[in-house]
Amino acid sequence: MPNKPAAAFPGLSFSVNRSAGFRSSGKPSEEDRGRRRYSQYLLVVAGLGGLLYGIDLGIIGGALPYLEATSGLSAEQLSAVVAAVLLGGVFSTLFAGLLTDLFGRRPLMIVSGLAFSLSIPVIALSHGFDFLIAGRILQGMSGGIVGVVVPLYLAECLPATNRGRGTGLFQWFLTFGIVISALAGIYFSLRLDEAARNASAVTIFLLKNQAWRRIFWTSLPGGILFFIGSCFVTESPRWLYRKGLRERAYAALLRSRSPEEAQLELGEMVMALAPAPTARDRFTESLLRRKYVVPFLLSCAILFCNTATGVNSITAYDTSLLVQCGLSDIGSHWAYVLFTFVKFMLTMVGVMLVDRKGRKFLLVLGTGGMLFSLAAITILFLRTENTHLDCSRALQALVAPDQSLDLRFDSATAARFLQESGNSGRGVPADHASLVIVYSYGGFTAATPVVRSDGAAAPIRIRRSNCVPSNDVEAFFNNPLASLRRARSAPLKIRRAVIAPLPHPVFGWMIELLLYIFIGFYSFGPGVCVWLALSEFMPTRIRSNGMSIALVINQVVSTTMAGIFLPVVSRHGYSTIFLLFGGFTAAYFLINVFLLPETRGKTLEEIERLFESPLHPRASS
Repeated sequence: MPNKPAAAFPGLSFSVNRSAGFRSSGKPSEEDRGRRRYSQYLLVVAGLGGLLYGIDLGIIGGALPYLEATSGLSAEQLSAVVAAVLLGGVFSTLFAGLLTDLFGRRPLMIVSGLAFSLSIPVIALSHGFDFLIAGRILQGMSGGIVGVVVPLYLAECLPATNRGRGTGLFQWFLTFGIVISALAGIYFSLRLDEAARNASAVTIFLLKNQAWRRIFWTSLPGGILFFIGSCFVTESPRWLYRKGLRERAYAALLRSRSPEEAQLELGEMVMALAPAPTARDRFTESLLRRKYVVPFLLSCAILFCNTATGVNSITAYDTSLLVQCGLSDIGSHWAYVLFTFVKFMLTMVGVMLVDRKGRKFLLVLGTGGMLFSLAAITILFLRTENTHLDCSRALQALVAPDQSLDLRFDSATAARFLQESGNSGRGVPADHASLVIVYSYGGFTAATPVVRSDGAAAPIRIRRSNCVPSNDVEAFFNNPLASLRRARSAPLKIRRAVIAPLPHPVFGWMIELLLYIFIGFYSFGPGVCVWLALSEFMPTRIRSNGMSIALVINQVVSTTMAGIFLPVVSRHGYSTIFLLFGGFTAAYFLINVFLLPETRGKTLEEIERLFESPLHPRASS
């Protein structure tokens, strides 16, 4: 096997010295230490790429309240600013695969780092809507490229022994980027809260204007470091080899591998392309062959199920769900902080285990734990939802002619609704009840915060602007099947108005404990392995474009799950939505058990050969 590369390239000779990597004393040679340092450097670059992607997702959350208070932008313009990242991300994801095949992985990484670094001053120095939109689109395009190119690059460059750790670090730093964004928002929030005690209104306005700009500035160092770091990495050896740059491909392998390992891996590249003797034959080979179709469909199925487990919806609705489960507003927010901390820490556990225990082990264990927690949550909700009452008819009668609704929910109002809804011995006390309203305008659905009848709750105010998106981009990501034009004139429809007895806080903490189990198993299993599986399973010829297609599928599934969450809850309750999540998680578990091959310690070419035979090995290690 070590002689295959030399035989394949008559004009190119490789010498192999089995003892070249070590001194006579047994200590690592300088070349060995250099290869180790470069592998560690690639892991740092991977982390910085994940950090940028996480900041892309989370930075607007902390900045938006201050931007809204000082920019003078309308609600429609603010919504467009938020949605612009989604537009830029989808656009760049669609074309990232094609561009990285044309120009290489490294140039696209450099471009994405530069684009992110340029987007920050465009946003932070802007004094108008146009520059804000331009900066946010540029930021989204950077994130879309990073999401495709960095996992792809790591899979093709890192040795099989630590490829899992590198891609896992991408996911861990992605989570860390979201945490940094949240901490930046909290920091400026605390500063403003302290200043508001003594400062004038003008001073507070100036501080808020500085706050949202500085929140964006705090993310600039990550972009600059990723840009600089990407300038000093080598190009992917697989991309170089496919372009006919054989000497450079071998040199790139030597940056992180011993000469023996590099020669073996280059020989596997030769064998992977051996059936196609000419470049023309190689690129006209049918893409419907088993070795392309099976791993592509498996990757798409894994990514589909990964999102369909409801992890994004559970994260987004965690706080409001806990309020309905009996926790106070403050208690639910602290529970969410702990939720994110569990996710952050367990991702690190997955990073440490992925190259020791393998991808299949973590995915099977992770999805099994998720399935257990979702089943338990479903059972708990089924036991409590039989006491819920729907008073949507009574509320629908209170809708004003302008299709709005104002309501103060207190014990007297609760008693009236309970009577009108037929509360005959259902055990819902009027002075200890909760109300949540799910409503829609056309195809767009929203929910009010949970209000309680045992305290001085703020009035419920339902307006069209709280539900209907302000532009087509936001409408697409909210519900791609709904008509924005119709929603702007559609009547207010009360889908469900649930009055329920306030559960004991113990019930809320039981639900949250199970959610901690869910997110913990997700974080060290699918959370770490899904990016890795996507980049490892795709064959070299279709890897970049296949990843782009799969990530677009992921975005569509994520949008769909977000769009159906409230409608399903409004009609059937939380037990049904968690049962749906559990069904997809069960499918995910079965795919991992019966269809997923183990790829730990294998080169990409070895993984590609697993799918060439009709019965590929499922658990070989």
